[in-house]
Amino acid sequence: MLRIAIPGIPEDTTNYFAAMKALGVEPVTVGLNCKADEYDGLLLPGGGDVDPARYGQENLGSIGIDPALDQLQFTVLERFVQLQKPILGICRGHQVLNIYFGGTLVQDLPQAETHRWIEKDQVHAIRAQAGTLLHTLYGAEFCVNSSHHQGGDLPGKGLRYTAFGADGVVEAMEHETLPIWGVQFHPERMCFAHARPDTVDGSLVLQHFLNSCIR
Repeated sequence: MLRIAIPGIPEDTTNYFAAMKALGVEPVTVGLNCKADEYDGLLLPGGGDVDPARYGQENLGSIGIDPALDQLQFTVLERFVQLQKPILGICRGHQVLNIYFGGTLVQDLPQAETHRWIEKDQVHAIRAQAGTLLHTLYGAEFCVNSSHHQGGDLPGKGLRYTAFGADGVVEAMEHETLPIWGVQFHPERMCFAHARPDTVDGSLVLQHFLNSCIR
């Protein structure tokens, strides 16, 4: 059985665990002592904002900063990148990936009201570029959930943005040479017990990640 490392706060990773188990793999909450060679892949979950000092900026709207969580996730991420293991970043995790590779964020999107969580996930259409993972899975245009107020600005080294909202907000990225993907939406809240009729099936993204872990 595949073992997937999730460096996060256990009470905040319930939905990720449920989705992983539904797909037949073992999710494990990991700490700073995590050894990447003991796992098949890394899932970076959603959460609060990363300290903007990590990408050379003052705080211009970042909230929910947790320095200990930042330290945990960037440390564990480094170990998985060094071993070239598959990595999937979701929402905050997507942003952590971009920062790790030297990218930057817009700390509070001008369009945040149509993307942020307001008592529930919002839903909007995004467009995927041809030849990318999301285009292969879902086609050129499709709907996803949304629960964020920050977004990608400059992409990190080796990363390319692959999907965008109608307002230009970055919704996904892929690494050019490594098995690394990031999505700004929450696929774990678009499948199984959380499947919804107004979005695509998020399990397809998760399954692709797991398939790469097998290879």
